[in-house]
Amino acid sequence: MAFSVPAFVPMPASKTRRVSADVSIGTPAAIRIRGARQNNLRNLSLDLPLNRLTVVTGVSGSGKSSLVFDTLYAEGQRRYVETFSPYARQFLDRMDKPQVDRIEGVPPAIAIDQTNPVRTSRSTVGTMTELADHFKLLYARAAHLHCRCCGKPVRRDSVASIAADLRARASAAGDPRLVVCFPVPVPANFSEEEVAGLLSAQGYTRIQQRVAGAGGEGDVLQVVQDRFRASNADDARLAEALETALQRGHGRLSVHASGEGVKPDGAQAGAAAGEAVWRYSSGLHCADCDIYYADPTPGLFSFNSPIGACDTCRGFGRVIGVDYGLVVPDESKTLAGGAVKPWQTESFRECQDDLAKMAKKYGVAMNIPVRDLPPEHRQWLFEGDPKWKSWDSSWPRLWYGVRHFFDWLESKAYKMHIRVLLSRYRSYTECPACHGARLKPDALLWRLPIAVKTAPTEASAGIAIHELMALPIDRIREAVAALRIPGVADEATELVLGEIRSRLDYLADVGLGYLTLDRQSRTLSGGEVQRINLTTALGTSLVNTLFVLDEPSIGLHPRDIGRILGVMTRLRDAGNTLVVVEHDPQVMVAADELLEIGPGPGERGGGIVARGTPAEIAADPASVTGPWLAGRKRIDIDRPPRPVDAATPRLVLAGARQHNLRNVDAAFPLQRLTCLTGVSGSGKSTLIQDVLYPALAKHFGEATTEAPGAFDRLENVDNLRGVVMVDQSPIGKSSRSNPVSYVGAWDPIRALFAALPEARQRGYTPGTFSFNAGHGRCPTCTGSGFEHVEMQFLSDVWLRCPDCDGKRYRPEVLELKWNGLSVADVLELTVHEALDVFREHPKVLAALAPLADVGLDYLRLGQPVPTLSGGEAQRLKLAGHLAGAAQKKTIRKSRPVDNFGEKTGDKAGAAAEPGLLFLFDEPTTGLHFEDVAKLLGAFDKLLQAGHSLIVIEHNLDVIAAADWIIDLGPEGGEDGGAIVAEGPPETVRADAGSHTGAALREYAAALARTRTEAATGHAGAAA
Repeated sequence: MAFSVPAFVPMPASKTRRVSADVSIGTPAAIRIRGARQNNLRNLSLDLPLNRLTVVTGVSGSGKSSLVFDTLYAEGQRRYVETFSPYARQFLDRMDKPQVDRIEGVPPAIAIDQTNPVRTSRSTVGTMTELADHFKLLYARAAHLHCRCCGKPVRRDSVASIAADLRARASAAGDPRLVVCFPVPVPANFSEEEVAGLLSAQGYTRIQQRVAGAGGEGDVLQVVQDRFRASNADDARLAEALETALQRGHGRLSVHASGEGVKPDGAQAGAAAGEAVWRYSSGLHCADCDIYYADPTPGLFSFNSPIGACDTCRGFGRVIGVDYGLVVPDESKTLAGGAVKPWQTESFRECQDDLAKMAKKYGVAMNIPVRDLPPEHRQWLFEGDPKWKSWDSSWPRLWYGVRHFFDWLESKAYKMHIRVLLSRYRSYTECPACHGARLKPDALLWRLPIAVKTAPTEASAGIAIHELMALPIDRIREAVAALRIPGVADEATELVLGEIRSRLDYLADVGLGYLTLDRQSRTLSGGEVQRINLTTALGTSLVNTLFVLDEPSIGLHPRDIGRILGVMTRLRDAGNTLVVVEHDPQVMVAADELLEIGPGPGERGGGIVARGTPAEIAADPASVTGPWLAGRKRIDIDRPPRPVDAATPRLVLAGARQHNLRNVDAAFPLQRLTCLTGVSGSGKSTLIQDVLYPALAKHFGEATTEAPGAFDRLENVDNLRGVVMVDQSPIGKSSRSNPVSYVGAWDPIRALFAALPEARQRGYTPGTFSFNAGHGRCPTCTGSGFEHVEMQFLSDVWLRCPDCDGKRYRPEVLELKWNGLSVADVLELTVHEALDVFREHPKVLAALAPLADVGLDYLRLGQPVPTLSGGEAQRLKLAGHLAGAAQKKTIRKSRPVDNFGEKTGDKAGAAAEPGLLFLFDEPTTGLHFEDVAKLLGAFDKLLQAGHSLIVIEHNLDVIAAADWIIDLGPEGGEDGGAIVAEGPPETVRADAGSHTGAALREYAAALARTRTEAATGHAGAAA
């Protein structure tokens, strides 16, 4: 059983290899870095071996990303881009040249980081992995067409296939008399007699029948080519008759069979009683329905192509329209009580009066909840009178309903306030034309001969491309592995099939088998995007390439870590070099070499602490990571117990059934730390991000981009006053954003400067001390401190502003000093220094203290946010919410509140307002063992302030420290979506059916073994 802490690294017999700041392996097959000074790196010089898996670790902010991404990858990518022509380089992203003396031997580099840059709805898992492109080719070459009317297969008939089919049918029908005919249409300016005369001149004197043309078209004559019984006709005669009939009938012919054994087929056009008509066509033409179809092309199966995209939704699968759930947000209200929200305003109060009059006329009850109205009355409310035609002809005789009210608003949409009103009641709904398939109707008629449980129930066999894309990858993998395409398979088709199978295997290998190919890329987590990009790299079979990975274990349950290790090993064995930033000990142990950067964060880091094999690092006394790898150290979970009992208030989400959730009823204890666990794809993100958060946001009147997923009800929401989602989305890329502005401390600091006597004399305001706006900032660099110089075909450079020398402000503003510090000097303070400088100013302290609480006291107040590592950015977001919680937490007016909302003074009469619910998505991303302890301390601050926390997490230390665990599963995808176990950690640990429980048991056992070994070692040393 795999788990988050290894069981543990054995100590080497020899002394560990100690490393100075200048490290060299001395082998020619290495990347040589000399004098790296990017960000906080301290003039590092080292060699990294090629064709090896090197893991770089260290505390958050120690310089790992500066070395791996900002130095190594940046130089490899920059050099590769510069091999292109100047014309080609203008279309490629150029990276800044790193601050390093020289780098030798760096191969072309590919970075696979933990962010999800996709924002468009057109990108899906299928398009990201290129499987959508391969399936387009496969469907264009190997799919079978089924008629849109009769559902029968439509195929090109040849003379040989028609002959074989005729003999089989004739044998089954008792060898009836067969008449082979071909159709001849009667032109508009000709009579039937004239056409018959022309045919007679060519030797065709028999006309089997005359069929009336449909839709105003001319009549069609069925001209006899030959008559025979199948038993008496030799192959040559049959082939000649069929070939000639196809030629003269322009690819179409019909065979009239009559006899005692023939089943009557009078339902067919032109078939007499006791006669059957068998139709054939050499083109994509349904002979029974007389419908022609175009030849398939790959573009027909692409929703990003105008050839295949649905005309109504243009390939998005959704259209924007009026959402009746927003129009009537609370169905417990009555119509008389204002259930229809837009009609309760002064502007449209007249519509409420119209509703009351018309409801009385139609007998619709106004005093019962909307949810209890009969279906026909609900239809009347929303759609209006069925006889409604237009406002001019129907009003005021007929009721217009909600739908036609919004149609009227649409006609007034040239007015700004009407457009604003419409936007409040619109949302995306399924396209009524394609029903979410994204494709034109003709594309959905082509089916692959794949038998799956969700195949359509119609007579037509196989599966359409949109149905295939909606299946989990594991199911598609099984179906494609068994797919055999008889008759039509050629070398190109087999190549496409082989590529599809290998890519599906790669996705399953990295633990993404639960995803569907039609899943939108923008809904994926950073870890899922990273693993998809890994499989793309595998699929392209790259060699001699440098892969730089940022925590590939993100989002993986401890059970699944081995899968990602297998993928990285395959990349290494293919002749590639992997440099991985990672904190998971299982990945560290699997490395060929481990490099630790540190020892501390920020200015206290940037050096090489230790280097060697995992066993050597585990034994190194100078290493910060070593004690954790060896199991000599663990997170000290010193949290006050918060038991959950029957009296504990709970937020109840009932009947959640979005995606793979199976009618889940989840009860989340409030004012507790609740961990939501489960293997990848078990439904954690769906439950929190797609159902719970949108539902709560809607309840509290907050705007969300997506409507809540399907669920029945929320209970006990009154115990909360708001919801905050802290996900893995990046903070931003603006160099103007910095920690002091992010946590809201800059406003009170600017107010202190504006309150100086000299500032008042000059008429300065707090806006004067802003570097983002106003007249106080440097006009040359507009407050950024640097000038951006475009170098055209070279990498752009950032030069220190020559006027303000990087201080952001005008000289006269910098003349003002507060306690001996200018406004630029304050921005250069670290958080630790600032807490001391502003110790007498509660507003500044309240905003800055959370930065220290989450372990970011080493950051400078003015450090640009884009220079922060992933772990630092996660904790900065948490600090921002801690600062907000400190400012917003209120008690009844007479009661003072400390920084984190704890009541002071007389507590007996104080009643705290409901707290916030914080939802976290893997907050330990980017955090070292040392940093996780600080994170748990920050969580405790929120809990002490009366807030509630629900955390999606795989880190076993955080899970073990939780007050309550809800474990989803048991597996991912279709096999997940249910609550496997819930309770305190000890209850889940004892659950035999829980993968998380098994990981916790292994974790506890490993810790126990380590303590025993440590105790034995100490006893032996004492003896």
